[in-house]
Amino acid sequence: MKKALIITISVIVLIIVSFTIYWNLPIEITRKSDIKTGNEIIVNIENYRKNSYKLPEENDWQTLEQLGLQKDNHSKPVYSKNENGNYELVFDDGLGGPYLLWNSIDKKWTIDLPKIVSK
Repeated sequence: MKKALIITISVIVLIIVSFTIYWNLPIEITRKSDIKTGNEIIVNIENYRKNSYKLPEENDWQTLEQLGLQKDNHSKPVYSKNENGNYELVFDDGLGGPYLLWNSIDKKWTIDLPKIVSK
């Protein structure tokens, strides 16, 4: 009985410690795949901006799909832009935020709430 209690407590402590370590890892490790996908999309958006002298429209899904975005796909980020020529990519996991976010103002990945609100 005593041995089973010690094993149970040890397993619970191990789970808590593992979760705490994972939670405190940098997003570059925990969200590596999403960041890689997002960086590819950012390159595509920047190339589009360079060639078209403007950002793609939020509702132009033909263009956005060519850039790597997909409508209603939670494995792909949501794209939004503002009238100042800034844009952001948000991985909306459906849990209400904060989200994995990249915006063209800060030019870095963060866990935050969107700064550019979609129209």
